[in-house]
Amino acid sequence: MKEYSVAVAGATGYAGTEAVRLLCGHPAFRVDTLTGASSVGDSFASHSPHIPALADMPIQETRADVLNGHDIIIMALPHGRSGALAEDLDPEALVVDLGADHRLESSGDWNDYYGGPFHDHWSYGLPELMLGGGVKQRDRLAGTHRIAGPGCNVTAVTLAIQPAVSAGLVRTDDLVADLVVAYSGAGKTPGRVDLLAAQALNSAHPYGVGGAHRHIPEIIQNLRHAAGSDGVRTEFKLGFTPILVPMSRGILATVSAPLTERGSSLSEEEVRSIWIEAYAGEPFVQLLPEGVLPSTADVLGSNAAQIQVVLDKRAQRLIAFASIDNLTRGTAGQALQSMNLALGLPEQTGLTTIGVAP
Repeated sequence: MKEYSVAVAGATGYAGTEAVRLLCGHPAFRVDTLTGASSVGDSFASHSPHIPALADMPIQETRADVLNGHDIIIMALPHGRSGALAEDLDPEALVVDLGADHRLESSGDWNDYYGGPFHDHWSYGLPELMLGGGVKQRDRLAGTHRIAGPGCNVTAVTLAIQPAVSAGLVRTDDLVADLVVAYSGAGKTPGRVDLLAAQALNSAHPYGVGGAHRHIPEIIQNLRHAAGSDGVRTEFKLGFTPILVPMSRGILATVSAPLTERGSSLSEEEVRSIWIEAYAGEPFVQLLPEGVLPSTADVLGSNAAQIQVVLDKRAQRLIAFASIDNLTRGTAGQALQSMNLALGLPEQTGLTTIGVAP
């Protein structure tokens, strides 16, 4: 197997560190360069002693001339940073952005939720995304040199509900997504009192409420693709409420919507068959047995997404659940999954669906 040299920008943040951890277990990837900002000059061990293979590697400044010269460049940077940097990166390198700068297709959405310069949309790094007509995003990743990693909340919501949207089972003008989210999903930001353990332990705290969360337009963008040719003229409205809970990793998404006439006519077994067909052969999406609900503990450290779907006949709503590890499946793991596809490697290389529960 060919060996590829890799540079990771933002290597001491949560997403960057998780990318490094997974890269170290991949037989085709060799980490040669790590960069940061406030950590420049430190050894990697001073930030991530759990990755002893790179303990003595120094953190360098995040600049294009430091990153260029590698086969693969992973950017784990705050939004607004990777877009400008990417313009100076080698066009022949495989560049993966774990941030938001290249996810959105609409400049209007970017202006509404982020602001600042809008950058071109890259190949979207969610292989299981349904595109209508039986096509999935996996087919568009082969051979690409630029990959935009999805948001972690986006991943969970999309995987949970997209089969219902694709099959026309639910109304898309009344989607509701409530998520419990681990504190690592808020990033590694020094000085934020609300992220201190003293504030977080024994407490649940909503954030990004009232339609303000930046993952909303990305979720709707994905669901428009899942709706296929109908997505352009379909109305999408999403009530989205993430809630921070006292755990370090994980997301549990609960997504519901009113049933359409078609959805109301189906039994729960028939509805489950739609999810079974949608994810048949998918190595990282696990539809749980009937009656078994997802748990974040069961996917910890893995690239798996565990899914369940139920019908609430009394309320005439469909409810879909997804649990993922926000740093692995939600960020670095599916980045490696997409990189494997881009390079023509077996999709599961260097990744696992085995969690570490309890």
